[in-house]
Amino acid sequence: MFKIGLTGGIGSGKTRVADMLQEWGATLVDTDEIARALTAPGGAAMPAIEAEFGPSALTADGALNREWMRERAFSDPAARRRLEAVLHPIITEETLRQAEAARGSYLVFVVPLLVESLARWRSRVDRICVVDCDPDTQVARVQARSGLTEPAIRRIMAAQAARQTRLDMADDVITNDGATSPEQLRAQAKTLHDRWLALATTTGR
Repeated sequence: MFKIGLTGGIGSGKTRVADMLQEWGATLVDTDEIARALTAPGGAAMPAIEAEFGPSALTADGALNREWMRERAFSDPAARRRLEAVLHPIITEETLRQAEAARGSYLVFVVPLLVESLARWRSRVDRICVVDCDPDTQVARVQARSGLTEPAIRRIMAAQAARQTRLDMADDVITNDGATSPEQLRAQAKTLHDRWLALATTTGR
């Protein structure tokens, strides 16, 4: 099956683009959704997280205490690496399981940190699509939906690949700045969807 790696910084709008592609017949494998399921109450990753970080890492109902973990992960690189060492193998296993079961026009891996883990992803996908957005718009969008402070959002952005690094790795780019209308975003996504459908057909994948 023809495979797209869809990525972008926090607040770029990649989830909205992914939803459009799914609407038009693509199959999604969303690593963020997988991570959320693994760290929900009773999630498969929670015993290992508790063993690594202690009971403070859990909420009262047994889910990941995201605020507690966010503070540690973004202030202490060693803590972030410990969390990644627990989560990444389990996320990868579930990602590959879902990919094997996928049916549809083509497959889209939605991976926020694709560029940061390019060595793992470049051989798994046929094309990398970046949803691009200016940093100030990212901050405004994330504040509107999450209530995080601007310094907290910028710490998250600083831990992600630089905007230009993502663009340098892209085979395809969708622009979704503050000036991009919903209609313009949809038109860009549809153009790429049609192109990928053609590529999927010609490559026989």
